[in-house]
Amino acid sequence: MPIAAVIFDWSGTVVDFGSRAPAAAFVEVFREFGIELTVAEARGPMGLAKRDHIRALGRIPRVDAAWREAHGRALGDSDVERIHDAFEPLTARVAARHATLVPGVVEVAEELRRRGTRIGSTTGYTRPIMERVRPLAARQGFAPDNLVCAGDLPAGRPTPLMMYRCFVDLAVWPAAAVVKVDDTAPGIEEATAAGSWAVGVAMSGNAVGLSAEELAGLDSDTTARLRERASADLRAAGAHYVIDTVADLLPIVEAIDARLAAGDTPSVLRAAP
Repeated sequence: MPIAAVIFDWSGTVVDFGSRAPAAAFVEVFREFGIELTVAEARGPMGLAKRDHIRALGRIPRVDAAWREAHGRALGDSDVERIHDAFEPLTARVAARHATLVPGVVEVAEELRRRGTRIGSTTGYTRPIMERVRPLAARQGFAPDNLVCAGDLPAGRPTPLMMYRCFVDLAVWPAAAVVKVDDTAPGIEEATAAGSWAVGVAMSGNAVGLSAEELAGLDSDTTARLRERASADLRAAGAHYVIDTVADLLPIVEAIDARLAAGDTPSVLRAAP
């Protein structure tokens, strides 16, 4: 049973090295409502659908206290909708400025296709945001066979519904023949909930949060600490493998192929080699 499909996340995985766009957008939109978020707070729930992300930010004790002081009440559903209405067009603009592909994505996608592997994608971005990002990625050479966005289905990450839609769109099965690649815990949990292999992306993603240039300027000890912390978080979420960036994916695909040939599945709780 060879791998039938690889499903990619977008920001921090195939575009926007460091996943800078969504964090910046959350900081800016909360400022419009009188609340100063830190970048670390904005990054905390990353990977969730954006309404769920906004709700999660509102439950942070410091943010909850600041919202109550500014607005005289806890953040409620109507506030979530108002923030989301402001967030979506703002993020579409910011995400378009950060839509550069992560190095190695085009080459990996081309090789997967050469092997007959379907390429899918899920994202915590909504479809209006992706209407700006998707064509920019396509012009650079990355055009997956499908796209499932937050808001397309009744629930997003960490539920498996977006993965299920990918299975249908791509006509691939069983779930154990599918690999999900993601830089956030909810995206990893999305994969494991669906019964698929989960590959975490540590260094280009939300947990490290640095551009490729910023990362290259760090000393080796600092880089190692960041890698260890990000990898630990992804493994704790259920990742079977963790890589630095998508450029490192092909050997992992081959390792999973070998495990499938040996009768292994993602449900077998055995440490990845």
